[in-house]
Amino acid sequence: MKTQSLGNSSLISSRLSYGNMRTVGTWNPAEVTDDKMAIAVQSHITAYEAGYTLFDTADIYCRGMCEVALGKTLKQVRGMRDQILIATKCGIRFKGDPTPESPHRYDFSAEHILWSVDNSLKNLGVETIDLYQLHRPDLLMNPPEIAQAFVKLKKAGKVREFGVSNFMPSFVSALAAHLPADIALLVNQVEIHLGRLDPFTDGTLDQCIERNMTPLSWSPLGGGWLGEGKALKQDAPDRDKRQSLLDVLDTTAKEHGVSRTVISLAWLLKHPSRIIPIVGSNNPSNIKDAAKADDVDLTRDQWYRILLAARGKALP
Repeated sequence: MKTQSLGNSSLISSRLSYGNMRTVGTWNPAEVTDDKMAIAVQSHITAYEAGYTLFDTADIYCRGMCEVALGKTLKQVRGMRDQILIATKCGIRFKGDPTPESPHRYDFSAEHILWSVDNSLKNLGVETIDLYQLHRPDLLMNPPEIAQAFVKLKKAGKVREFGVSNFMPSFVSALAAHLPADIALLVNQVEIHLGRLDPFTDGTLDQCIERNMTPLSWSPLGGGWLGEGKALKQDAPDRDKRQSLLDVLDTTAKEHGVSRTVISLAWLLKHPSRIIPIVGSNNPSNIKDAAKADDVDLTRDQWYRILLAARGKALP
């Protein structure tokens, strides 16, 4: 795979990332069997062997079990830790944590950030997290307090670089304004795909270009409907528009001799903000197929033809 830098950092990643949100097959840690964990470990190995070098997870994915799965993989595959980047996230707290009366909420307090990092390091079985992201905007976010937590984590060698996830541009600016010169926000992980074009027009991708941040695209296949093997349901929202888009993707896929999945991902890769799609799958063939997107260079005509189909209407 080709490589690119994340923002201004020396961190290097493949143009595709492997996301393990569903890798253990459940969100209930009590349901994680030895067989499910073995499948999760093998999925990570498949992605590693296919050339993925950025592995994205979060502390809430199956209550930490997805971090554990990645950690087990690192123990099993000699030398893997030195060849990949580990990204994880914090800030979402479930209902009932820590007391039965506690509501579902977001928490960017320094205390919670520092505790979360230590817990993730334990789950992953590593000494340092390469990229640590704040998961969803906390409306009580106090940028100076977060900055102090980041400084402590970097000084202690527990985190190398920082980023955010699901942040609107105003939240990014508010936090970045209070960070010291040696700490930058390298990424903003948001939902970007042909069924969700908002980041192209709401300032998210423009800000990434301006600040040299890397956009990480979660759900780059729209939950799967943009890829192979899933026929649109009769009651699917905007079914006719979606089908027209799939037809254009299929035509473009034939022109390049690849799958619809590859074209959907290559469309994101074409954008000058240097989007990195996060591929989440336990299917070995899907993991390997998605990696081919890095070798497809769409023409401007092809890119805009796909955009028009996704919009369902002409440009102004």
